Amino acid sequence: MSYDICTVGTGPAGLAAALALAQTGLRIAVIGPAPNGQDTRTAALFAGSVTLLENLGLGEACRADGEPIFAIRVIDDMGGLLRAPEVTFTAQEVERELFGLNISNVGLVRALRERMLQSSNITLIEDNVTAVTVADDHAAITLAAGPVVTARLVVGADGRNSLCRQAAGIDIKTWGYDQSAIACTFTHSGKHRGISTEFHRPAGPMTFVPATPNSSGLVWVEHPTVAAEMAALDTEAFRVVLAERLQGLLGDIGKIGPRAVFPLSGLVAKDAGRSRVALVGEAAHVIPPIGAQGLNLGLRDAASIADCVTDALATGADIGGDSVLAAYGRMRHTDISARIWSIDLLNRSLLVQSPPVQALRGLGLHILKSVGPLRRFAIREGLHPSFVMPRLMQPHAASAGSPHP
Repeated sequence: MSYDICTVGTGPAGLAAALALAQTGLRIAVIGPAPNGQDTRTAALFAGSVTLLENLGLGEACRADGEPIFAIRVIDDMGGLLRAPEVTFTAQEVERELFGLNISNVGLVRALRERMLQSSNITLIEDNVTAVTVADDHAAITLAAGPVVTARLVVGADGRNSLCRQAAGIDIKTWGYDQSAIACTFTHSGKHRGISTEFHRPAGPMTFVPATPNSSGLVWVEHPTVAAEMAALDTEAFRVVLAERLQGLLGDIGKIGPRAVFPLSGLVAKDAGRSRVALVGEAAHVIPPIGAQGLNLGLRDAASIADCVTDALATGADIGGDSVLAAYGRMRHTDISARIWSIDLLNRSLLVQSPPVQALRGLGLHILKSVGPLRRFAIREGLHPSFVMPRLMQPHAASAGSPHP
């Protein structure tokens, strides 16, 4: 039970990391439970993430299961005397056909698993991890069934309560919000036209993202008490409230899928990698579901650790050594910090009812609406930060196999 790399976690970020690392030809083990198929969320994958999946051989599967996003619309629903202008960002403005694809988490995990099972150098071990220990030259992962798996590098994709992170002794910073998000999908009589819409409301944003031609994924942020009350409503009562909040934008509301409530919180690891452990996804960072940044950030983690391992192989370095993990940490620090700061600032700006704060927020939207170059810069940076471009997120990258110049 010895491998070059062990990925702990079978969510989208962990599976993508395993597939990216498999491009190196190393022996990869992926450990985690089988999916339960009960995840109600969807993931809006932006251009770099879609390119990563295409380069990993999942382009056709994701296009078949995903709904294209051509534009992102922001609507001020704060109820203030001075209403900020509605702003729509289009992919055509930055010479793209679309911003990305919205795909169900269940469908994305299924596609990643199917592709992973086709790989000759990936072994899937469907079991829970009970302990992770690190030594100078390897890490050991103890399975619930009893065996121990060893590897030179562990990719911790095991979520916000990561055992891998704890084993590496990596500290975290956490914070909370007095908010919860209601997530579900719903059908509607009107057409979304490939536009993802975000209402800015005093309790937080309310976002719907195209899921199929006549359905959308909903992330509705409210005060925790209100969110619990909304989730507990019967279907007809919830339909009435949802239609009222959407202001007729999508026509009549039809079938509503299962509703789930998630408390909003934040987390960031002080280091992205240490002691033979590299953190990806929510083991490294947790941010509110605003602007569809969370999974896109995790997929950049996955592509970046593949770059670092590839470069280590090219120079003969230890793939789990301190220098490689330090390089990974440097590669991810600015991207993670910038996303956490910007999402936190936007979210808190909605919660502060001070007129000067609301005026500044409105002014910012007005400038984005009016100043074309600034709006286009914001679109490009929102889709993919210009200072981060892992090889597998570059178009036509056949593999992770060439080192950085």
